[in-house]
Amino acid sequence: MSPTARVVVCGLGPGGHGDVTEATRALLASTPHCFLRTRRHPSADLAPGASTFDHIYDRADRLDEVYRDIADALIDAAERSDGEPVVYAVPGSPLVLERSVRHLRDDPRIEVELLPAVSFLDTAWARLGIDPVEASVRLIDGHVFAGAAAGERGPLLVAHTHARWVLSDIKLAIDAGSEQKAIVLQRLGTPDESIVEVAWPDLDRVVEPDHLTSIYLPEVTAPVAQELQAAVDLVRRLRQGCPWDREQTHASLRPFLLEESYEVLEVLDRIDGDDDAYVDLEEELGDLLFQVLLHAELAGEVGEFSIADVARTMHDKLVSRHPHVFGDADASDAASVVANWEQIKKAEKQRVSIMDGIPVGLPALSLTQKVLEKAQRSGRGVDPAWVEAQLASPATLLDDLALDEGVLGRHLVAVVERARRLGLDAESALRRATGDARARYERAEGGDPDVNWVIG
Repeated sequence: MSPTARVVVCGLGPGGHGDVTEATRALLASTPHCFLRTRRHPSADLAPGASTFDHIYDRADRLDEVYRDIADALIDAAERSDGEPVVYAVPGSPLVLERSVRHLRDDPRIEVELLPAVSFLDTAWARLGIDPVEASVRLIDGHVFAGAAAGERGPLLVAHTHARWVLSDIKLAIDAGSEQKAIVLQRLGTPDESIVEVAWPDLDRVVEPDHLTSIYLPEVTAPVAQELQAAVDLVRRLRQGCPWDREQTHASLRPFLLEESYEVLEVLDRIDGDDDAYVDLEEELGDLLFQVLLHAELAGEVGEFSIADVARTMHDKLVSRHPHVFGDADASDAASVVANWEQIKKAEKQRVSIMDGIPVGLPALSLTQKVLEKAQRSGRGVDPAWVEAQLASPATLLDDLALDEGVLGRHLVAVVERARRLGLDAESALRRATGDARARYERAEGGDPDVNWVIG
């Protein structure tokens, strides 16, 4: 049995009234049941009495929810219209990147009729001066850019680039520099039309996107990072759909970041002697990456920065601090690299002391080693004679009358300095020794009579 409910979908073209067909004009003027996907369009005034779905955009968490809700609302209206068709007007053409129309056509409850319309593509090809068939241009939805453009080298025309987060996701998906060209097409066919070429690093910084914005990439110069973009999309989806993730803040995530960092360190301690360590390392690095992506998403939600900004900042910083690789500086050994690094870092951040920037929240032994290393690099390292004097009388540590935190602290500093000069990491050494002691204790606890858990 054929459905009795009917929806006629027409398009308002890419811009002004001149792009709207006569058939669509006549339909909009004659129908009593008219709906606009959005009134934010230059030709929406051709249907002044139409209902709109802008309120659904305002309340929904995800765009896919918007399009499904629009389709459901239209079907409900069509079923209640006593056989009269419901008219649904969309920007551009009903057949070009219209997800709500796709949902309508997939629903067996209604009959859908599509009227031909001018799409933004026609105006875009005219402005760009290209034949899309001869140039083999592929049209990509900006909301799913990483997955849809995977492996593509261009040229690409990217639509649905209406927000900065979409531009950030696109930029993140292509690991390119200034050699990547991006032509930003905005409000084509309107008096406010704009076509500008933008440097790739500035794509999500200088462009003020709107619902009539698209991006043309004449050639993609680097492969699309599909997996990383999928992870970014996942984090955004979790923030929208999971109550726990939605409640998190930078402050509430602090313990998780610390915990995941230590779990990575724990696996690194096993790398040399455990065949499964790399499998575990892959998983733990993924958990740590999730924390990084989540903090970047939180920052993006308040308009501060995106994960693309994080990646670019890291890239630019590493280039700046490796002048021996990317510039004319000389660095004959690792020590020279470290010395250059410290001086560049001090100049970049306008720090008064070389000690500035050491995280005070580091574990005590790591903090001590970091301070001693910085002092050594500055030419003001600890006097070896002082170290030997501190370590010459270890019995002092056992004398309850002489021992206090100051004495103990000086002895520990001396131990860390001796270890550092020998190329050892005091924090790792103590963690490993403690881990061994714990394992021996657990064996003794389990009934092994031959284990002295204190003595290794």
